[in-house]
Amino acid sequence: MDHQKTRHPGLVAIHVVHGLTRAHVLKAKLEEAGIPALLEYESVGPIIGITVDGLGAVRILVPVEMAEQARSLIE
Repeated sequence: MDHQKTRHPGLVAIHVVHGLTRAHVLKAKLEEAGIPALLEYESVGPIIGITVDGLGAVRILVPVEMAEQARSLIE
């Protein structure tokens, strides 16, 4: 995945998963390795439980300088 720009300066999306549970597991794994992570998703998805048409997609964001390390860790 190429670096995807986000609305958060200095952060890039390194991976996209469907569903918050999986996203939180990967975020915890990154943070345990010392890589700060942020989850970005549409708030309506979790509220009403929709996971189609991209509403269940969660982007995992990390600092640009740690992107390659983060990708390697979650592969």
